[in-house]
Amino acid sequence: MTEKKRATPKVASDRAAPKAQDAKSAKAKRGAAPDRAEVAPPKKTPPAPTAPKGAEDKPPQQQAPTAEVAAPAKKSERKPAEAPKVPAGPVESRVPARLKVRYRQEILPRLREQFRYRNVMEVPKLEKVVINMRVGDATTDTRFLDKAVEEITLISGQKPVIPRAKKAIAAFKLRRGIPIAAKVTMRGDRMYEFVDKLFNVVLPRIKDFKGISEKQFDGRGNLNIGLREQLIFPEIDYDKVEKVRGMDVTLVTTARSDEEGRELLRLLGLPLRLPETVSPTAPKER
Repeated sequence: MTEKKRATPKVASDRAAPKAQDAKSAKAKRGAAPDRAEVAPPKKTPPAPTAPKGAEDKPPQQQAPTAEVAAPAKKSERKPAEAPKVPAGPVESRVPARLKVRYRQEILPRLREQFRYRNVMEVPKLEKVVINMRVGDATTDTRFLDKAVEEITLISGQKPVIPRAKKAIAAFKLRRGIPIAAKVTMRGDRMYEFVDKLFNVVLPRIKDFKGISEKQFDGRGNLNIGLREQLIFPEIDYDKVEKVRGMDVTLVTTARSDEEGRELLRLLGLPLRLPETVSPTAPKER
């Protein structure tokens, strides 16, 4: 029998070696960076734009001169601010109301001692004065309203507010939004000046005036006074009055009771009516 020839094993390393070297060289050629000695070709620059026809004949336009912006002045170079001009004549200082000074110096300590208030802010004082004049004739002619506004301006020293009707009433020929009165509210020095004039000048000019009744207080220290005519005020000229009109004057205080409000107004100069005393010997009326 013939001996079988043994197959010699193939050596893979010898054959695979050249293939691996060829693959590495191909990859290096594809992705390898160029050498430092090689220089990239210069990029092509686009041609410069040519001027349109006829533009060469025109003269070149001159640029407008730019205004130079002045630099802000330094603090040391700035001019000092000018002082406000003072009038050459004498400056008139406003004198406070006489009644206001009297309240602070005399009436306030007296009320605090009488009612034994712990704090000065508890002492009652005048808060405001309200004057209201009804003008029913304004529904037919607004000229009467203008006259009433003029008279209240003279009496109080300030322009009044004109209230308007809130709803329509057919019986009084009243429509909604029609002006029906003139009202003014005074505070501060003007209020004290008006009260001083009211107590010392106006009320004594009422015919058969016997004083203000204590029943006219509303229970919270406020006083309501009804005046039948505006002629008792010295500012009103009798010859220029077209119609006699009454008004309501309300003195609003910070008092918590009628007793405190009555004592405050009495010290301010309110002429109160003396209580009527009936003598025991007087005969009784049948």
